[in-house]
Amino acid sequence: MGDAALRLLLVDDETGFLDVLRKRLTKRGMSVVGAASGTEAIQTLRKQDFDVVILDLKLGDMDGIEVLEVFKKMVPELPVIMLTGHGSEQAAREGMAHGAFDYLLKPCDLDALLAKVNQAVGREEEQ
Repeated sequence: MGDAALRLLLVDDETGFLDVLRKRLTKRGMSVVGAASGTEAIQTLRKQDFDVVILDLKLGDMDGIEVLEVFKKMVPELPVIMLTGHGSEQAAREGMAHGAFDYLLKPCDLDALLAKVNQAVGREEEQ
């Protein structure tokens, strides 16, 4: 699929987690934009295009499902991977019902997250 950097929108209100994950994904050759709230994420998506979104389910200003629904209205084909902690797998499954590509439990393994991102954008790498 060429050498173009994957454009990823990372949405999480835990800024420490957001910064660490953004740095780790950037080192893996991705172009990562972070958003610390649902509102910021929606504004960011209005301004630029992304190949995939990693969206935390629990945000300070909005529910992750609400953000997902807005994203799906804006860019229906955009794959969204939900991240969930707090044992809220039920909510993550609800996200899948609203069009999320898949979900992972936090904290998640970076390699598992990268594999999921590659699946979401159709870049499955043969190992």
